[in-house]
Amino acid sequence: MMGKAAFLPVILGSDDNAYGMARAFHEQYGITSIVVTKGHILPTMHSKIVEKKIYDRLDEPEIFVQSMLDLHKELKNRADKLLVIASNENYAELAIRSRAVLEPHYELPFISESLMDEVVYKERFYEMCEEHGLDYPDTVVFKKGMDATMDLPFDFPVVVKPSDSMTYFNAQFEGKKKAYVLHDKASFTEAITNIYSSSYTDSLIIQDYIPGNDTVMRVLNAYVDQHGKVRMMCLGRVVLEDYTPILIGNYVGIIGEENQEIYAKYKHFLEAIGFRGYANIDLKYDRRDGKYKIFELNIRQGRSSYFVTTNGYNMAKYLVEDYVNNSDLPIEYGTNSRLWHGVPKDLLIKYTMDEELKAQVIDRFEKGETAQTLYYPADLGFIRKFKLNSFYKDYYARFEKYFKLKD
Repeated sequence: MMGKAAFLPVILGSDDNAYGMARAFHEQYGITSIVVTKGHILPTMHSKIVEKKIYDRLDEPEIFVQSMLDLHKELKNRADKLLVIASNENYAELAIRSRAVLEPHYELPFISESLMDEVVYKERFYEMCEEHGLDYPDTVVFKKGMDATMDLPFDFPVVVKPSDSMTYFNAQFEGKKKAYVLHDKASFTEAITNIYSSSYTDSLIIQDYIPGNDTVMRVLNAYVDQHGKVRMMCLGRVVLEDYTPILIGNYVGIIGEENQEIYAKYKHFLEAIGFRGYANIDLKYDRRDGKYKIFELNIRQGRSSYFVTTNGYNMAKYLVEDYVNNSDLPIEYGTNSRLWHGVPKDLLIKYTMDEELKAQVIDRFEKGETAQTLYYPADLGFIRKFKLNSFYKDYYARFEKYFKLKD
């Protein structure tokens, strides 16, 4: 009989993010992760590096808690510590709100419930940015009942997004988007009317649109230990975004980039607000004033965070060093420039909108300094490889249909 392991990763969700974390654990420790999910989706199917636990209606709070308690009974004799990782905001929220019940059984590397309520509620989040001197786009808070034909303090185009993304997630209405880029008053009025015709009643965030295409976006990932100290920061420059309507805003190409000024600013911010665990920050460079402006702070690693592991900073390592080994390691700042991609090579090259960046992308492919989350050489059985190839082949038609050149 095998001995008890020091730890087991318990990953909530089964998407690209979940697989990327399972791959990081397998690469670093040769360990199989437990994936807790509602059902089977491609990223974690036909995989030898995950052990799936399926629970129907897992995203309902009471079902979630009971499922996690049942799982603990099953796993408690297999490992000394069970490390919980969330692959999306919803699972992070469920874990945080259930902390009192789950903490005796699991390690929960997440922020407090009170801080979560401030961070995910964008209206309050931008107040925090103001307090800590972070640059963010010019913003107006729009409340239900206000005049949708009102004059704004900045010109079109504007961005419209929900202040409370969690309640917005459950709202259903025609033409729903994660966020809107609107070019005139008529489309602005129509979008607001449509949103408030649904169950969503909270504030909307109206922002000045920062000019520039995908390649002026930056994504910053960090890990903050249980004592509130930042242990890792890794910045990436976005090469290309997904143009599939339901996936708009997700990145499909990122190249590592060093920026010590950004590292210093956001290290101070995360430590000052009492952050814990994985952070994922979206920034956009504004050529009008030369500043990097924050859009949001996600309370878990991002869907494309395998770019961090690709660049040599294994995402699993920091969590294990913190919660299992209780190490006091020096902070690591990302300085490498390897390429992570989520679409086929030729598509990425074809659709990259910055010629200088395109040359870098080609160079990384030529040097072999690239990785794609789901194509893990140690986990590519025939069926898995076939299904992945079929899925990614579909991207050719998607880009042909949906790609739009941006400013």
